[in-house]
Amino acid sequence: MRAERRAFIDVNDRLNIHLMGIGGAGMSGLALLLDAMGHSVSGCDMENSFYMNRLRQRGVSIEMSHGKEHLDIYKPGLIIHTSAIAQDHPELIEARKRGIPVVRRAEILSAIFNARKGVGIAGTHGKTTTSSMISFVSESAGQKPTVAIGGELSDIGCNAKLGDGEYMVAELDESDGSFELFRPLVTVVTNVDWDHIDHYPTLDSVIEAFSRFIVGSKPGAPVIICAEDAGASRLLASGEIGNATPYGWGRHRKWGAECARFLDGGGSVFTVYRDGLRLGEMSLRLSGEHNVLNSLAALAAADAMGIPFETASKALSVFKGAKRRLQAVGEARGVLIYDDYGHHPREIAATMKALSGAFQGRPLHVIFQPHRYTRTNALFADFAKVLGEAERIYLLPIYSADETPIAGVSSFLIADELHSAGRADSAVCGDFQEATDMVCDNVKPGDIVLTIGAGNVEELGGQILGALKKRAAIEDATAVGA
Repeated sequence: MRAERRAFIDVNDRLNIHLMGIGGAGMSGLALLLDAMGHSVSGCDMENSFYMNRLRQRGVSIEMSHGKEHLDIYKPGLIIHTSAIAQDHPELIEARKRGIPVVRRAEILSAIFNARKGVGIAGTHGKTTTSSMISFVSESAGQKPTVAIGGELSDIGCNAKLGDGEYMVAELDESDGSFELFRPLVTVVTNVDWDHIDHYPTLDSVIEAFSRFIVGSKPGAPVIICAEDAGASRLLASGEIGNATPYGWGRHRKWGAECARFLDGGGSVFTVYRDGLRLGEMSLRLSGEHNVLNSLAALAAADAMGIPFETASKALSVFKGAKRRLQAVGEARGVLIYDDYGHHPREIAATMKALSGAFQGRPLHVIFQPHRYTRTNALFADFAKVLGEAERIYLLPIYSADETPIAGVSSFLIADELHSAGRADSAVCGDFQEATDMVCDNVKPGDIVLTIGAGNVEELGGQILGALKKRAAIEDATAVGA
């Protein structure tokens, strides 16, 4: 059944708007848009975040708790909440008693999006990077788009902004089915995989949701879809996509790439084809096959937005990427440290492959923080299989993301699979300090360290970097003293 579309409020009316769960990438981005539109914005959350600091700089008031007293403090005319906030939360119950509209993030964001020429990017993986690419290309072409992305765009310096142009580029979240509220003029599907197990019991249910999303696009909307992905290929094979624009490897694709070379130290060069015709050679600063495919999606979207290939490819050649997408943290004692948001086996595999391609022959140490009990319970064997390609594996406790713990589900499920496969060099670390100590004890000059996961593991790379620098300073002092 398709998600309900409803016009519940005119987002152009000036309102006091309170956002519950304002610290997340998506909610903070919406808060930035609403603030730029002239609304009086406030919010609350349980934990501080990088995004909240940016909002405070804009003058947005934020409470570090949830509670119905916020209704008296801010007198909101609208409450927006994340899906993680239970419907029976006292703050929401009290708001309804007072007749204050209560909605989800997607219901407001879709109202802003559907009123513009919307470019909607969906997919189980890769949508943040692809959305960032399209946003940067549109901005570079002078289109002044409105942007809403689930991660920090390094080139723009934020995860959302209100533009003066006709287009809006938005990353659309499939996790709770809310992406079905959006009606894109240009639709992008990077892949379709089984994830968000709490909402989708099977891969078939995910594919059905994506099918409904595509059908909900505006009439005639091109559907730019990855032909290399098994789930997306099932959508293509269904024959239900009226204006399909497949992209992938080879000149036989609508948009295709050939002769890809992955450069030592990072980056790639490849040849781009459209409808079998060679458009030219293109370079990326980003590593990995997955980013070549993401760039093809961005080129196809740019073409649909009226941006010439030359303009789009030039912009992508200097594109720096999104925060926490294979992001360099630093180097100490000859050890390079990277961080990535990957939290699904396919994402982890793509990131590890990209690093191995960029730094061939250099041992890779991976510190993984599983995200959600439901995902770990369903995919622990797959996690173990992809992590087993690393030189050493360090597992952190599961980051719950507000989920209730499941009995018997912990990082030891992954560890046991690894040990059964003969990987005695994998370990479960009780906390960041234990992980830092173990990594620093084991790494050697020339090694690569990757912290990966969707929780707060992003803080660990800097901690490891600092510890390695401290050890280097001690060694230098000892050498001088000797």
